[in-house]
Amino acid sequence: MKLRDQITERRKYLRLQTPIKIAYTVPENGRSYSTFTKNISADGLRFETSDKDMKESSQIEVVFTMPGHGETVRGKAIVIWKKKITLEDTAPYDVGLELCEITEQDKNAFLKFLCDLLYELPKEHE
Repeated sequence: MKLRDQITERRKYLRLQTPIKIAYTVPENGRSYSTFTKNISADGLRFETSDKDMKESSQIEVVFTMPGHGETVRGKAIVIWKKKITLEDTAPYDVGLELCEITEQDKNAFLKFLCDLLYELPKEHE
């Protein structure tokens, strides 16, 4: 039995370690931020931020451009979790978002981008 067959995965979708530049606005403070994703999936993304005002369960606006595709995706996402990376006072946070509002056109463009990334992954040898 292969190791991957022994692992129990709780997530619905595969996470891809792909840096995508994103911009987001937090309604609690009205400020906009820019960063890169740590990973992405069909229904969410993870990134690092220094924003202390972002709260779990809050909804934020996100905009990102898919590398190599030039298409901009806009939508709304819910902050599912936020964790400090280290115990230092000035340490940034890791944040997990779930996409909740996205137009059908943007969703299709994003899913095509993910499929293209999956197709480009090295094939595992049996």
